[in-house]
Amino acid sequence: MIDIATWTQAFMNALDASFGQRIWFVGLQGSYSRGEATEDSDIDMVVILDTLSADDILTYRALLDSLAHRDKACGFLAGWEEITHWDAADLFQLYHDTLPLRGSLDTLLPRLDDQAVERAIHLGACNIYHGCVHNMIYAQKEKTLRGLYKQAVYVIQAIHYRATGHFVRRQQDLENVLDAPEQAILRTWMNLRAGQPVELADMSQALLAWVRHWVILGGRAD
Repeated sequence: MIDIATWTQAFMNALDASFGQRIWFVGLQGSYSRGEATEDSDIDMVVILDTLSADDILTYRALLDSLAHRDKACGFLAGWEEITHWDAADLFQLYHDTLPLRGSLDTLLPRLDDQAVERAIHLGACNIYHGCVHNMIYAQKEKTLRGLYKQAVYVIQAIHYRATGHFVRRQQDLENVLDAPEQAILRTWMNLRAGQPVELADMSQALLAWVRHWVILGGRAD
């Protein structure tokens, strides 16, 4: 397992050397930020600079190339102005599922209203529906289905937040507070993460049946 504290410190040192005072925000997303990482987990870093150019992107890529575990490094890089004009549905997940290491995303909070949450649910469901149908017809790939179940967890987090006003980051904690349909989808994803083999036909059908409901319902209450 990667020592995430040591890795992020090396990352921050390299980031400071490359961008200095231009850094607005740095955060950690994903399983490492939730304390749920496995040997296969990526390191999801969120970096927001004052502005972002093509040269900055190349500099950032070279920075990552200089670090250990380069193959695990991923995440999100952007300029601050772009983030402040980003679709609020995407900002909902970015804000709630990012552990700040430097700076704050609190200035985004006014945009994360009820409409943003509803759009996060509906747009997420539509994307999963499309991906599931496409995979069942064309690709038929286990990796794709795993990714769709992972996306479904983000939608489930938004569904629970809409109902309770509370965002649950840890998947193990989320499992205990869900209604049965969402709980079943989350458990399938957790089993997949733990190494359960993919049952492509059955799992695809279960995901499609669940997400179809949310495509039709959208972000509205039942």
